[in-house]
Amino acid sequence: MESAEVQLRILLDGVEQVLPAAEFEEKVTAAARGRRSPLRAKFGMDPTSPDVHIGHSVILRKLRAFQQLGHTAVLIIGGFTAQVGDPSGRSATRPRLTADEVAANARTYLDQVGRILLPERLEVVDNADWLAPMQMADVLRLMSQMTVARMLERQDFAARYSHGRPIAVSEFLYPLLQGQDSVEVRSDVELGGTDQTFNLLVGRDLQSAAGQPPQSVLTMPLLEGLDGSAKMSKTSGNTIGVGEPAHEMFGKAMSLRDELMVKYFRLATDVHPDEVDRVASGLAAGELHPGQTKRRLAREIVTLYHSAEAARQAEERFNTQFVDRSVPEDIPEFALGEQQEWFLPSLLHATGLCASTSEARRQTRAGAVRLDGETLADATATLARGDLAGRVLQVGKRRFVRLCA
Repeated sequence: MESAEVQLRILLDGVEQVLPAAEFEEKVTAAARGRRSPLRAKFGMDPTSPDVHIGHSVILRKLRAFQQLGHTAVLIIGGFTAQVGDPSGRSATRPRLTADEVAANARTYLDQVGRILLPERLEVVDNADWLAPMQMADVLRLMSQMTVARMLERQDFAARYSHGRPIAVSEFLYPLLQGQDSVEVRSDVELGGTDQTFNLLVGRDLQSAAGQPPQSVLTMPLLEGLDGSAKMSKTSGNTIGVGEPAHEMFGKAMSLRDELMVKYFRLATDVHPDEVDRVASGLAAGELHPGQTKRRLAREIVTLYHSAEAARQAEERFNTQFVDRSVPEDIPEFALGEQQEWFLPSLLHATGLCASTSEARRQTRAGAVRLDGETLADATATLARGDLAGRVLQVGKRRFVRLCA
């Protein structure tokens, strides 16, 4: 193992808060000097959608840092807690997901997470394995560990209560279920976003009640989405997915607001912290060009999840689309078939440029649909097959398809 000093420098870089700090430092020091076994660092992910994005990667990459230093990463897939719904940061109760919906989402997680975590020193478990079989007596025992008064200390619960917005009893149960995960896997450290602090501290309480040494808590800053107005989330549509094609990643990174670049360098890339400091000072002093710096950021992100060569090709494609203003050569093709007329929303859906005909109508009304560069603004248009064959249909800045006879 690296020395305790080196480990702490790496593990604490970018961390928002450590609770309790002295306790965590003692755990790392003891492990580094061989006085105790390597740490078990836990992170839980509820598969509420099928996609993992780079907002998740902020914590996943910190979990990988534990692995690289010889510790064990414990990744909990929330097969049960996803059905309850984490209330953290929510102003209203989450819609309930079925077990089948959660299972479908979870099937994609391991492949995406495998782009970040190392296969060595990794345990992956599903909390449905121990939470689903719980009996009512187990639930009552768990609930007796917490008071309503303490639950209402949470800022999100307090705000909803003061404004008369409903709080489901199941939402009170969520932090206890997450805390029970810590007991089951005997975690030494739990990682989470700053919005998870309450839940993580509940884990400490439940471990103490179970006679276990309580876990230390490390919280990471929340990464704002591309629009800069809210944290990155699928609901807000402001994400970069870790499984997206390289050119999509590059193009999205280039749309990032300038003021977020340094934070993305620090939290979403492997650029050394000292180099990030130099980037920050260079931008502030006007010594670095924002556009060129953003290109470097986009290359760093694409390289992490694809390769340096993929990043180079993605940048070339970006130049073709947005600098040279021409259509990329490698766009997919769509056969129009024998149909003589196409209703525009149906065509956009059939080509895969839009997820549904309703989205197609919205994109058309927003002026995002083009045929050979000419805007199509009529969401009720019907187009003749002869007027479509051989032309390029486009939605937004990055989605193209060539229409073939």
